[in-house]
Amino acid sequence: MSRIGNKPITVPDGVEVKLEGQKITVKGPKGTLERNIHNNMKVSIENNVITVKRPDDEKENRSLHGLTRTLINNMVEGVSKEFTKDLEINGVGYRAAKQGKTLVLTLGYSHPIKMDEPEGITYDVPNPNQIVVRGIDKEAVGQMAAEIRMKRPPEVYRGKGIKYATEHIRRKEGKTGK
Repeated sequence: MSRIGNKPITVPDGVEVKLEGQKITVKGPKGTLERNIHNNMKVSIENNVITVKRPDDEKENRSLHGLTRTLINNMVEGVSKEFTKDLEINGVGYRAAKQGKTLVLTLGYSHPIKMDEPEGITYDVPNPNQIVVRGIDKEAVGQMAAEIRMKRPPEVYRGKGIKYATEHIRRKEGKTGK
């Protein structure tokens, strides 16, 4: 029994959901998202409520049930309000800046790292040691934040690098001398 998969999804005002075969399209004030649904899952829309059903209790169908419902819920949530990921930069001389649609990172390398905004993603740099990644697609926002973090992951001895705002870095003690 899937607790998540059985929950109905309530469509808020201003969001339009269309189901054409196995393709679902969600349109809202922030944009439009499309996704293909697995053939085993049955999605129905009645009175602004989306429900996801599975044909039987096979292992694959059980796992797809909750996943499909969560993906559709994230689409509905994303077009009504954007998803954000906050990143923090720690380290002497480490900073971020935005030039047009390009994020410029100075992370202790011999050159600055430049990253262009992909389609549907925007960067905000409220101050030089903070980056906010925004977008309507939760998967794309998380992937882009992970790619930025991988440019200089946090190191455990001094805590320098790029980390998520909610992430806690477990610090290690350095070598002890004589």
